[in-house]
Amino acid sequence: MSQSILLTGAAGFIGSKTAEILVKKYHVVGIDNLNDYYDVMLKEYRLARLKKLPNFSFQKADIEDFSGLKKIFQKYPFSAVVNLAARAGVRYSLVNPWVYNSTNGQGTLNLLELCKDFKIKKFVLASTSSLYAGQKMPFKEDLAVNTPISYYAASKKAAEVACYTYHYLFDIDVSIVRYFTVYGPAGRPDMSIFRFIKWIDEEKTLELFGDGTQSRDFTYVDDIADGTVKALKKVGFEVINLGGNNPYDLKHVIGLIEKYLGKKAKIKRFAFPKTDVRATWADISKARKLLNWAPKIGLEKGIRSTVDWYLENKSWLKNVKL
Repeated sequence: MSQSILLTGAAGFIGSKTAEILVKKYHVVGIDNLNDYYDVMLKEYRLARLKKLPNFSFQKADIEDFSGLKKIFQKYPFSAVVNLAARAGVRYSLVNPWVYNSTNGQGTLNLLELCKDFKIKKFVLASTSSLYAGQKMPFKEDLAVNTPISYYAASKKAAEVACYTYHYLFDIDVSIVRYFTVYGPAGRPDMSIFRFIKWIDEEKTLELFGDGTQSRDFTYVDDIADGTVKALKKVGFEVINLGGNNPYDLKHVIGLIEKYLGKKAKIKRFAFPKTDVRATWADISKARKLLNWAPKIGLEKGIRSTVDWYLENKSWLKNVKL
């Protein structure tokens, strides 16, 4: 039997794509609590596709539940843990910071403690470019990230710090991958690209926070999943950016979506949120060197693929709540 990997957040946007790559080499035990932070229809769609794959097993579980997790660790001899389960989204962390603390902080701690107890020596943590708020671009991993401007970012910082502690004390090999604005087919409906596509196609008013000149280092989900799997490499303890290395402003993205849908956006502008950063841009030289990773899908191709997926699945996506 091939080695077993525990993948948390397996029904998530990035988790499901990561599972598709991992099953080519490993037996993957995917867990997810299938919470309703966003429309569960998307999680069920991704999970149904995963359950058809050989080498994939699913268990509904929550990383906040230590005793439930322990039973899974007792059942399978894991060689590594890839922790993609998280409470994501910057703005909702203003509404309910407690759930970010319990999932991103306590949940990561539970997994690290079980890695210690079961002598699992490899841990991959998904983190975020949101930590770089206020830093000089392009963002390098050695920048001090001590000024988080959302509780989402603060909770991810807590998870990163816990990982270092367990690396130092118990010799767990840790790769922390900081993601930069991930998009693509079957994406999260609380994120801009999914929302923009749906609003423009349905000829509804597009809600734009700020004037659209804010820029993001958009990164296609297949590239992110590829980098996450490559991060299983033994590195000691490393923080590694995974980003497109090429920022684009939101006005440009809206223009591409209009082009591939053949429709014009009706835009309503709102004030720029205090929790958001003006721009992100990843320095990916470390990912190139350590993981032999670089993004392959450019923004135009990625947006086109995302729009194509939306149009192919429009019959049920029309019922997805934003």
